[in-house]
Amino acid sequence: MGQTEGMTIRVFLLDDHQVVREGVRRFLEAEADLVVVGEAASAADALEAVAQSRPDVAVLDVRLPDGDGVEVCREIRSAYPEVACLMLTSFADDEALAHAIMAGASGYVLKEIRGNDLVASVRAVAGGRSLVDAATTQRVLGQLRRQAAERSALSQLTGRELDILALIAEGKTNRQIGAELYLAEKTVKNYVSNLLAKLDMGRRAEAAAYAARLQLDRQHRQP
Repeated sequence: MGQTEGMTIRVFLLDDHQVVREGVRRFLEAEADLVVVGEAASAADALEAVAQSRPDVAVLDVRLPDGDGVEVCREIRSAYPEVACLMLTSFADDEALAHAIMAGASGYVLKEIRGNDLVASVRAVAGGRSLVDAATTQRVLGQLRRQAAERSALSQLTGRELDILALIAEGKTNRQIGAELYLAEKTVKNYVSNLLAKLDMGRRAEAAAYAARLQLDRQHRQP
């Protein structure tokens, strides 16, 4: 494994479930070159525990009761850039993967991973390799940029325009929207024209699909 060959790899574990930590520890410490030097059950305790244990690799749960494992990864990489972070999660989530990449994680694996594959992953990131290929990185970061652009466009709309957009997504006509919002049909038509212009869209159906994709909630007026 290059620079890790013949070396003992020091591993830190962060997971709020003791059973998970014990299971991962058992798999790792069955290997002569791996040793678990510290662990934590919460985001609040993680950074101090890493400072005390000074691992080579931190295996971090993404979802924690008191925070976000990705944010813990960012803090670890900022304070201890020599520590490689491997995210461990129960769910395949492109958005979480994108945030993990931007936080400096070297890998992102599911908890259903086989023990020998987890061992191989820890060795790989300890050796300076990334488990996230370039194509995946480009795909998830591109998706994140598109979502950011969509939210930026949505922020241009007024509260009333957001209400109308949500009702368009429900398939309602201008007359039905007017009746629900106590507006004249002509006024609704003007609102629709304005919001389409702001979103750089030419058709009502395009706006409806856009709102549905963002799951726009008229009560909260937020995607």
